[in-house]
Amino acid sequence: MEPAEFEAAGLYDPTSPDAKERLALLKWLSDRGFTAVEIAEADADPGLPLEALASQQAVRRGQVHSRRESAVLLGLSDTALERMLLASGYPSGDRDEATLTDMDISALSSFVSASEIFGEEPIEQFARVISAAAAKVAEAATSLFLAEVEQPLIDDEASPVVLAQANLAAVYSLDTLPIVMEALLRSQVEIANRRSRLSRQDSGDAMVAIGFIDLVGFTPLSRRLDDAELSKVLDGFESRASDIATAHDGRVVKHIGDEVMFVVVDPNAACEIALEIVDAVRGLGRGVRPSGSVTYGPVLSRAGDYYGSVVNLASRVADMAVPYEILVTEELVNAAEKWSMSFTPAGRRMLKGFEEPVSLWELNRAE
Repeated sequence: MEPAEFEAAGLYDPTSPDAKERLALLKWLSDRGFTAVEIAEADADPGLPLEALASQQAVRRGQVHSRRESAVLLGLSDTALERMLLASGYPSGDRDEATLTDMDISALSSFVSASEIFGEEPIEQFARVISAAAAKVAEAATSLFLAEVEQPLIDDEASPVVLAQANLAAVYSLDTLPIVMEALLRSQVEIANRRSRLSRQDSGDAMVAIGFIDLVGFTPLSRRLDDAELSKVLDGFESRASDIATAHDGRVVKHIGDEVMFVVVDPNAACEIALEIVDAVRGLGRGVRPSGSVTYGPVLSRAGDYYGSVVNLASRVADMAVPYEILVTEELVNAAEKWSMSFTPAGRRMLKGFEEPVSLWELNRAE
């Protein structure tokens, strides 16, 4: 397309101070097959800068189908398809708008086949777990690109074409992600299967240790630090907690603001995880003061998370701990090997949601 065509479409103003760079970007997009109408639609969308137009198209490839067509292809009613789409993380949309790619249809087809074996509701719940994990990976990848690639280019006053090329290159790098995800998933399935079976050796219930580590005084700390410093503290806390739990055959279940929850089968490993996280986070400085709790007992494992009175107890006990203190319950003390840890009585406490006082001990390493 020529400059006059871009100008006629309202995309280009030759008198603008950035006219040269704008024209270069428009030509680059035109050379990649975008029409003036497509460029104008993207230009009017605040969530899709022109520098990201080519990369946005490259993210979702293949033939595109409407929801109505997709339901026919999958052999589902419109209602059943909408349920599966919502469970899989797709926002609601017009049934006749072409938004689902061949890859989407293939993924949904796998869920449909699995539903015939496990049932619709369990598979929809499983789809929600996968969707939530995928959303987290996607947001992490986006944040990584914006912070480490795009923002430095903007700071260096890179041209719009350079920004567009960087966006496109980042999307092409996603081609390696399925290989990585498959390898990690297979490894984690093996670990999860072994952990689940170990936790059920002596009963039908999953017997595990649950731990919480909290940053005491995080709210006033967040007011003292700027965003960059606060991000560094949280990243350090989360990465150390994850690495330490993993090293001891445990897993960080989730991050809850300034708190992490971890699970591990071995109660001795749980004690070591809690102690090591507190020591590691203490080293972050900046007034960071960790504390925590560890409990042990039967839990309900569902959709990658853990529930039950043992989990609630761990959370309540963590709230009682003062900076650098780890409080544990009687069940944990009875299950742990005393030679490796030191347990000092910390009294009986009334906890919210529990009718009777709970006996607690302070955990330390054995002398």
